[in-house]
Amino acid sequence: MITMSLKVPEVLERRLARLAESRGASRSEVIREALERFLNEASAHPDSCLALASDLIGCVEGPADLSHNKKLLEGFGK
Repeated sequence: MITMSLKVPEVLERRLARLAESRGASRSEVIREALERFLNEASAHPDSCLALASDLIGCVEGPADLSHNKKLLEGFGK
């Protein structure tokens, strides 16, 4: 395992110490678990709107030129 060091506010360290003690675990174990959860959650969320809508791309059928064919837009919004 690689050793890392980090700075945290005293309040956060006290919360960490209390949680670790209540679980009978070390502070390092609690930090590893929290980091693992955070990284798993962060990687589960796509980074872009395109990624979020990727399952919708190509799922609708219709005229290919709908966005620029003025004949197809007659009466739209009325």
